Amino acid sequence: MPSRLKTHRRYTIPVAVVAAILAAPVVAHSQIPTRQEVDVAQQVELPNDPAAIIAVVGRTPILLGDVMPKVEARIADVLSNTSQKIPEDQLHFARLNLVRGELAQAVRNKMMRESFLIDQVGTQAADKREEADAELTSRARQMFFESEVPELKKQYKVEDLTKLDDLLREKGSSLAARRRDFIDAMLGHLYIRSKVERDPKVSVSEVAVHYQANIKQYDRPMRARWEQLSVQFAKFESREAAHQAMWEMGREAYFGGSMQAVAREKSQEPFASKGGVHDWTAKGSLASERLDAEIFSIPLNAMSEILEDDTGYHIVRVLDRQEAGTIPLSEVQDDIRAKIRQEKIAQSQKKVMDEMQVRIPVWSLFPNDMPGAKPLPVSIARQTTPTKNR
Repeated sequence: MPSRLKTHRRYTIPVAVVAAILAAPVVAHSQIPTRQEVDVAQQVELPNDPAAIIAVVGRTPILLGDVMPKVEARIADVLSNTSQKIPEDQLHFARLNLVRGELAQAVRNKMMRESFLIDQVGTQAADKREEADAELTSRARQMFFESEVPELKKQYKVEDLTKLDDLLREKGSSLAARRRDFIDAMLGHLYIRSKVERDPKVSVSEVAVHYQANIKQYDRPMRARWEQLSVQFAKFESREAAHQAMWEMGREAYFGGSMQAVAREKSQEPFASKGGVHDWTAKGSLASERLDAEIFSIPLNAMSEILEDDTGYHIVRVLDRQEAGTIPLSEVQDDIRAKIRQEKIAQSQKKVMDEMQVRIPVWSLFPNDMPGAKPLPVSIARQTTPTKNR
């Protein structure tokens, strides 16, 4: 085994702190840990040499030093914002999982780069492969300095590359690391783009089949759109005063012909600034049962009487109403087509990734984290074993 076991420890990790440390998109294991996961993780010792190889992708090694600075920077950032004293052994679980997450991402990037390179040179001799790799890397490096570096300078508000590198190191990175990640990501993007159709065709029959298969999703309850004028009891000395204000607003809207104008000027409900217009709302979803009953019963375009509920007085006018039913295909076909298109793209990407995992051999310190990966060979695993356990 490429890792050693430590003495078993109790399950005493402060869950909130560990969860905060793990809260990052790159981490594959960011859920709240179970007791078993913690017990297992706390028995695993990471290498302590930055030059230790923790994975090999095709012909490319990944070193502990490639991922650990980001991990330690993230842990330091979280710990700087908590007053809790967290023992190092209790941070071990978080550190281990952050390493695994960073490593999984690095492996995927290297796999895509290797796949792109193989597509470029095929079965040509090793010197041709190295020549193609050098040329592609040179082009990507040039793009890094032309596009990425100016953005980094703007982000960190510096012009000097040395100062920029110092600031990146404070964040657990470096200019060299960012360049390496950029090159891998660029070549990987080119590989995926060459393999995945970005605008797959979706036929009319596919849309219809999806609609029928998911017809219950398109059930629509009775709904309405309306205008509203309101006064709140809390803003008046008495209910009589509130009623008088509501009556005056209603009279002005009735004879002036514009509830929306009156609402913007005098109404006291959340939609007043929008002219008191409430967009499509389903029957039964309003907090006010009195308003809900009135909106779904009075004739269209007719102003209601003054309505009273627990919060105040109201006048409504229903602009449109639709009975419960099924949304017709014509109204949702564009959304369905877009959904099917995204599903096809996702399926195509998965197929590419699955083929890539078969195509590119991977050896990892954590083989279970990557489908198809194998444990590091013994000769390399020895190099990753912590010196204190040798």
